[in-house]
Amino acid sequence: MLLEAVLNVGSDLELGSTLQQIVETAAALTGARHGALGVLDPDRDRIEALYTAGVTEAERQHLGLFPELFPDLLPDGPVEGPTALTRPGPPVDRPPVRSSLRAPIVVHTEVFGHLCLGGKRPGPFTDTDVALLRVLAAQAGIAIGNARLYGTARQRERWIAGAAAVTTALLTGTDAADALMTVAEQARVLAGASAGVILQPTEEGGMEIVTASTPDDPAGIVGTVIEPGSAVLVQLLGGEPVFIDDSATDPRMTTGVRSRFGPSMMLPLQSGGRLIGTLALPRRRGERPYTDLDRLLATQFASQAALALVLADAQADREQLAVYEDRDRIARDLHDLVVQRLFATEMMLESTRRRATSEEESGVLLGRAVDELDSTIQEVRTAIFALQQPPAAAPSTFRGRVLRETGGAAALLGFPPSVQFTGAVDALVGEETGRELLAALRGALAAAHRRPGVSAIEVEVEAPVRLPDGRSGVRLVVADDGRGEDDGRPTTVTWQAPV
Repeated sequence: MLLEAVLNVGSDLELGSTLQQIVETAAALTGARHGALGVLDPDRDRIEALYTAGVTEAERQHLGLFPELFPDLLPDGPVEGPTALTRPGPPVDRPPVRSSLRAPIVVHTEVFGHLCLGGKRPGPFTDTDVALLRVLAAQAGIAIGNARLYGTARQRERWIAGAAAVTTALLTGTDAADALMTVAEQARVLAGASAGVILQPTEEGGMEIVTASTPDDPAGIVGTVIEPGSAVLVQLLGGEPVFIDDSATDPRMTTGVRSRFGPSMMLPLQSGGRLIGTLALPRRRGERPYTDLDRLLATQFASQAALALVLADAQADREQLAVYEDRDRIARDLHDLVVQRLFATEMMLESTRRRATSEEESGVLLGRAVDELDSTIQEVRTAIFALQQPPAAAPSTFRGRVLRETGGAAALLGFPPSVQFTGAVDALVGEETGRELLAALRGALAAAHRRPGVSAIEVEVEAPVRLPDGRSGVRLVVADDGRGEDDGRPTTVTWQAPV
C-alpha cells in the first residue's frame, strides 16, 4: 500500500491536484477519518491554501477537527486569503477525535506546509502510522518540488511565447496606438491581472495612462495622471520597478483609480537608456499577490517589449525613409525623361528653323513639336499626381485607393473632387482591373488640371454594369466643368472594363 501510494503521489505534475492527492492518500494509508494539508505563505507566515479529505465545508472554515495542529500557524482573528480560515469556532457535531498526527512537508530545505491527520479508526494512531506519514511527507516534498518545477517551466514558457508574439506583432507594421495596446493586452493575460495599463511621461513631468486593456469597464482609467513628485513616479522615472501589495491602501499611490485594485506591478518600459513609458499590471483587491517569479518574468517581458517597441519605431522610420528615397529616385528619373524629351524637341525646332522651305512644311514640323511638348507636360503632371500621395501604406480596397488618388489630387487642384460609388465595387473589381482604372483616373485628373476653368470634378465608379458585349463590368466616369479644347464644353471621360 505504501509503494502504491508513493507512486500515485508522484504521478501528477499539476501542483493543485498533487496536493489534494497527498491528503487523500495519507488518510487512506493510515486509516484516518480526516486529513488536511495547510500550505504556508512563505512571505506572511500564514496559511495560504488548505486541501482536505473527509472534512465538510463547515469544518474547513473552523478547523475544529485539528485544534492542536494549527494554533501556531493561525494568527489572531480572521486569516485573509483564498480559504478565509479562522480560529476554531463553536463545536461542530462530529465524532470525537481520539488522536492526531502532524508532519511537515519540506521542499528543498523549505517548509512548504504541514500534513495533518485525525480521527483514526478504530483506535489511536500507531508508530507504524507515524513512520508511514513521515515517508509519505518526504515523498510528497519531492512530488511538490517536481510539480513546482513543472509549473515554473510552464509559466516561463507562456511568458516567452507571449513576448515573442508581441515582438512579431510589433514588427509587422502595427501603428503606435495598436502597438501599446498589444503590449498591454498580452501582459494582462500572462500575468492574470485585471488590467494592463500603459503610462507615458507628460510635458509637466508626470505620467498619464494612455492605453488600458481590461475585460471590465475601462471608464475612468485612460487619462488618469500621476502628478509630478509622487514617490512611485520618482522610482519609475529612474527606471526602477515598483511592486505594491495593495494599491488601495499604499500611501505611494495617489491616483483616483487606486481603490479598484490590490496587488500591482509597475514596470518601466526602457531600452538603451530611453524610457518609453510604464507597464502597470494591477489585480483586484483580495486577489493573490504576485510571487517573486511573477515579478521576474513580468520584468523580463517589459524589457523585451520595450526593445520591440523601439525596433518597431525604427522600422517605421526606415520604411518612411525608403518611401522618400524612392520618391527621390522617381524625381531623378522624371527629370532625366523631361530633359531628354525637351532637348529633343528643341533640336526639332532648331532643325525646322534651318531646313523649312515652305510654310506648310514648317507648320507640320511645328505641330509635331507642340504635340511632343504636350505629351511631355501630360506625363509630368501624371507623375506629380502620383508623387502627391501620402507615404502611409496604400489602402487594401479599390474604394480606398480611389479615395487616396482623389485626395492626393486635391493638393494640386485646389479643391477635392467629388467621389461616388455605386454597387459592390470592392467585391467585384479585381487587382489587375483596379490598376488599369486607377491609371486612367490618374491621367484624367492630370488632364483636368491643365484645362482652363476647372473648378469641380466628379468621379463616379459603378459596378456591376452591362458592357456592350453583354459581359458584366465596371464603369469609371470622370467629369469636370472646364472648357474643352474642341467645343469649349465640360469634359466627361468614361472607361469600362470587365470584372
